[in-house]
Amino acid sequence: MTEPTSTNEIKLAELVAQGMLAQDAMSRSLGISIVEVRPGYARLKMTVRADMSNSHSICHGGAIFTLADSAFAFACNSYNRSTVASGGSIDFVSPARIGDELTAEATERALPGRLGLYDVAVTDQSGRPIAFFRGRSYRVTGETVAGAGNPQ
Repeated sequence: MTEPTSTNEIKLAELVAQGMLAQDAMSRSLGISIVEVRPGYARLKMTVRADMSNSHSICHGGAIFTLADSAFAFACNSYNRSTVASGGSIDFVSPARIGDELTAEATERALPGRLGLYDVAVTDQSGRPIAFFRGRSYRVTGETVAGAGNPQ
């Protein structure tokens, strides 16, 4: 976002993210943690475990996709307006290995009304690009985390 973000907006985004993570069994099962959230933005991390590897002994693409998709979800729900994915795609550019700490950084690119467009970069602990994800979102009715704050 290019607009200034208020402290209250950041606090709301953080509260929503904590509420989402508490209900997100998949993200928790992969050990995904929140590094930073603010309106239209999320940065999450995950350490690649042996049970996330594929037959090539590298991180399974599905685990990387899930990390990127989770960052996308946290970014597009950061306003506490219920938002779901309408689509997403990923390009893998480097393998991630067991023990790597991956970071997914999701950034809002456009939010015209109910539709949103987000880019997510997944990197390893040295900043090497692992994958690039693009997600499309659709706002539905209601709050993401009931009672966290009024959606506008």
